[in-house]
Amino acid sequence: MNARVGIVGASGYSGMVAARLLLHHPYVDLSFCTSDKWTGERVGERVGVPDGRHLEFVSNGRALEASAGCDVVLLATSAEVSLDLAPKLRARGCSVIDLSGAFRLRDAAQYPRFYGFEHGAGELLAISHYGLPEKFGAPPRDALVANPGCYATAAILALEPLVSRGLIEPSGIIVDAASGVTGAGRQAKEPYSFAELDGDFRAYKLLTHQHTPEMAQLIGVPKLTFTAHLLPVRRGILATCYARPRADGKTIEAALRDAYARAPFVEIAAPEEVTLASVVGTNMCRIGVAANDDVVLVLAAIDNLVKGAAGQAVQNLNLMLGLDERIALGALPRSSP
Repeated sequence: MNARVGIVGASGYSGMVAARLLLHHPYVDLSFCTSDKWTGERVGERVGVPDGRHLEFVSNGRALEASAGCDVVLLATSAEVSLDLAPKLRARGCSVIDLSGAFRLRDAAQYPRFYGFEHGAGELLAISHYGLPEKFGAPPRDALVANPGCYATAAILALEPLVSRGLIEPSGIIVDAASGVTGAGRQAKEPYSFAELDGDFRAYKLLTHQHTPEMAQLIGVPKLTFTAHLLPVRRGILATCYARPRADGKTIEAALRDAYARAPFVEIAAPEEVTLASVVGTNMCRIGVAANDDVVLVLAAIDNLVKGAAGQAVQNLNLMLGLDERIALGALPRSSP
């Protein structure tokens, strides 16, 4: 029997991409999708996928009711909403894949500073599975999966193998990364309007971005400097990571190739070929290295909505269900030449 899966928050960008992927998934039955603004409308029509069952959106308030009989529920919700819903869904027998940051950090004391709320569920932080398959493999079947942040995915894949193998200095690491505007979620605030964004390039959340402690925790360093930038494009993240070398460039590149030799969604390329156009629309992370005696540059590019969010959630879902991680993801086409 196919796994029954639901999505809470399916009218946000990540939730829409997740619905689109799961409607194409041969071993999943998409059982419900929630959205307050699209309640009663057909999911397939909204996400652009023919669906002969004519599945309709239900309100967010009916999420727990709709989850009855589901095997797995994806939460494409804010961290506060995920923190409330995840334990309730688990109590009903559902595994949970959370696309927010509610369960990514091990230290609950960091949540007031970086997320703006007291966590209050340290026991769930202790048991959550950080869903970066290239590092942690398949989640347990009954897991609470903390799907990684989009910026964090790029930075961790770029740097963690080099830190863990002692090939770069763990202190003084800098991550500069730029994202398309869908990374900010679906909102109608003035700073995200076309007239404000077009032709502009800006940094934001300086020294306070919520992905900073996540990166440091998973890369394996006490601290690092991360600056996020907003690009006037829809999708994609390009991260440029700076570190001091302990080895030459060939050794560092060889280590990355070895680390991801069996990872179907990570590709090592020449640094000039690490571009948004090469990954947007796919679940791929493309990584490149340039180095001299003084500095190592590691570049990583992903689609923030696919490998940075919904695609990675489906990758985790596949592994949780004992399936090939490439199902519904392996043939995704790039959205530009």
